[in-house]
Amino acid sequence: MDTEFAKTFLAVVAAGNFVSAAERLHVSQSTVSTRISTLEGQLGCKLFVRNKAGTSLTPAGRQFQRHASALIRTVEQARHDIGLPEGFRGTLTIGGRIGLWEEFLLQWLPLMQAANPDISVRAESALEPELMQGLIEGRIDIGVMYTPQSRPGLKVEQLFEERLVMVSTHAKSAPEPQKGYVYVDWGPEFYARHSAFFPSFGGPALTANIGWLGLQHVMRSGGSGYFPMRIVLSAIKARQLHLVANAPEFFLPAYVVYSAEHDAEMLGGALDLMHGVANSALPRIAARIATPKARTARRR
Repeated sequence: MDTEFAKTFLAVVAAGNFVSAAERLHVSQSTVSTRISTLEGQLGCKLFVRNKAGTSLTPAGRQFQRHASALIRTVEQARHDIGLPEGFRGTLTIGGRIGLWEEFLLQWLPLMQAANPDISVRAESALEPELMQGLIEGRIDIGVMYTPQSRPGLKVEQLFEERLVMVSTHAKSAPEPQKGYVYVDWGPEFYARHSAFFPSFGGPALTANIGWLGLQHVMRSGGSGYFPMRIVLSAIKARQLHLVANAPEFFLPAYVVYSAEHDAEMLGGALDLMHGVANSALPRIAARIATPKARTARRR
């Protein structure tokens, strides 16, 4: 069986419809439809029920999902093994959001290399949809993200709770979005809580889906925005940024996602080190700096 058919099947499962799956795969909707029809012909059964709301798996589709994931993992593992760099016993692919590479995964990486010098690490950065698709297909061994999706065969564990604070290049900024405010898309839960705290907010001049991009703009051009305390801590200490008094704080959990059928010897140590970094002084150091009279908005 062509693995492209299995990848297309899993893309439809993850996206919920053919149109979104085609966008993720960068192909036309007709290509997705043809691949699924061919796959159903090869298997001799219908895999999806199509309706106005999108697609849902048939009982046969749910059965095939496990096999499709296993098939792609097997092929990807074979590629890893065949293309293994000389002197290494294995390859580990880690995917994470840019913001989670900053001050977290970049602390984990040298620890991982020191503890496992015979494992080659491939580091990738992407947003949640791409990370989840890579995990489903077996291209990514470990994904670190804010908003994971529950999928059969994948385990999700919370690493730590991100503390998002409003910072500004102005020492005395109002505790609400002002001119120069950059809205960073930290996910649907952040959007809902942000809207509840700032109901009169008409919308920003700049929206960024990557925290690093929003922060660089604020540092270069001035303004304010919400960013993880662990990332802006050094800039606050250097007085390049200032915590905004009376502004609400938001808390966003960060998770690690990996296959339930993982190689315990290879992934186990990597996951233990990751939890160790998450439980280290990193989150606690950031928590020592308190926003004056800040209101908090925790995930409920």
